[in-house]
Amino acid sequence: MNRSNRPLRAVLVAAALAALPGPTAPALLEAARPPNIVFVLADDLGWTDVACYGSRYYETPHIDRLAAQGMRFTSGYTCGPNCQPTRAALMSGQYGPRTGVYTVGGIERFNWQSRPLRPVDNVTKLPPETVTVAEALRQAGYATALFGKWHLGDDPEHHPLQQGFDEAVVSMGQHFDFKTNPQAEVAPGTYLADFLTQKAEGFIRRHQDGPFFLCLHHFAVHSPHQAKEPLIGKFRPKPASGGHHSPVYAAMIASVDESVGRMMALLDELGLSPRTLLVFTSDNGGVGGYEREGVQGGSITDNAPLRSGKGSLYEGGIRVPYLFRWPGAIAPGKTCEAPINSVDLYPTLLELAGAKPPAGHRLDGISYLGLLTGSLPPASPRPDLFWHFPGYLGAGANTWRTTPVGAIRSGDWKLMEFFEDGRLELYRLSADLGERRNLAGEQPDRARDLHARMTAWRKAIQAPMPTPNDSPASAAPAAKKRNRNPDAKRDPRP
Repeated sequence: MNRSNRPLRAVLVAAALAALPGPTAPALLEAARPPNIVFVLADDLGWTDVACYGSRYYETPHIDRLAAQGMRFTSGYTCGPNCQPTRAALMSGQYGPRTGVYTVGGIERFNWQSRPLRPVDNVTKLPPETVTVAEALRQAGYATALFGKWHLGDDPEHHPLQQGFDEAVVSMGQHFDFKTNPQAEVAPGTYLADFLTQKAEGFIRRHQDGPFFLCLHHFAVHSPHQAKEPLIGKFRPKPASGGHHSPVYAAMIASVDESVGRMMALLDELGLSPRTLLVFTSDNGGVGGYEREGVQGGSITDNAPLRSGKGSLYEGGIRVPYLFRWPGAIAPGKTCEAPINSVDLYPTLLELAGAKPPAGHRLDGISYLGLLTGSLPPASPRPDLFWHFPGYLGAGANTWRTTPVGAIRSGDWKLMEFFEDGRLELYRLSADLGERRNLAGEQPDRARDLHARMTAWRKAIQAPMPTPNDSPASAAPAAKKRNRNPDAKRDPRP
């Protein structure tokens, strides 16, 4: 996707100026102001967990309306198979080998001692020297805020207030009776998604003269699976469909959907919708699809037709809903099949704001603003996408959601390399979305080419690899080794 030297925002501003009937100074100033940005991030929401992506059980009328009013990406990807690497990539615009954030918690969470490789040590807090997208946008004149799950360091040095956000209230772990950092007054019985949405609404009202950058990072639909009883009751009599069956999980999704609706309604009420980019996505795939992979239980949903779920580099673990609305700039009702990734958000928002990349901070993604506004065709080629997961994510009964693995997507093709034995798996996604037919043996030249590209990328980015475990231990102590990370105590599938 080649970019012209002229920022796309300048083109849009010029069009706005030309449309003014006798522009006054305030009108000119308004047209020249960069757009606001509202980024809504769900937690563990799968690709098919919303109606506009195929669910016939979950009900998401507001998210569906967002899709109808904007653009829906069918190949939106996260940078990691669970939350921390995705969040680090969104904030930094960098792949995991640059931040050191590959997974959740330390390597002792799972019994790697029973496996052939020792994982790469994991960084659990975003390094303070990282120039976040919030810092870059604040430098460009934006007011910035984050409400919800941060998960990149909760201590004062790593809190989002030290990473470019003017306002931040962090909370995760419970949906009722939750704690916040910094401490905030919360009425008894308050549901976390509602509390966070109220905080976001207040920020928008205070900064409606803009520009502003708002991150609304829900903890829903992450476990523990807790929801408001009236919403649970709504779904209890509903028949299951396509692996979607839990009324509690459906009610949690409904609360996230209500939040999106409140964001849309407030932007409309304040007349901010035409100058606000609203984004909705998830941090990884849904917690489901494991049993088909021989992985021990734990499914609350199903990502079918995608393979596997959260914790895997198969499509079910990394492909997520990705929706964008910006009336007047993004044509309504559009679908885009072009692949986009977590690392692409940072350069996209920089181009939107007319801001320059921070000096000395390497960005790994590309801007997809041209795809959103139609100045680039959906079939525009893009650089290859890469994933690097040099660790283990366990499951029940000594089964594994993933072992150390790398992946590349190049055009329509995806190659995976499993580091324990060097096994290659090659899939043509347009013909095999469920990744059931491994073509590595039938197309060895293509497999070798993609593997060479992935190897070259790892060398260029200095990606560390897991090392041999010279004395594999028995698998018996696995249960004792698991769940040492505090987040793992709340979720058997972190």
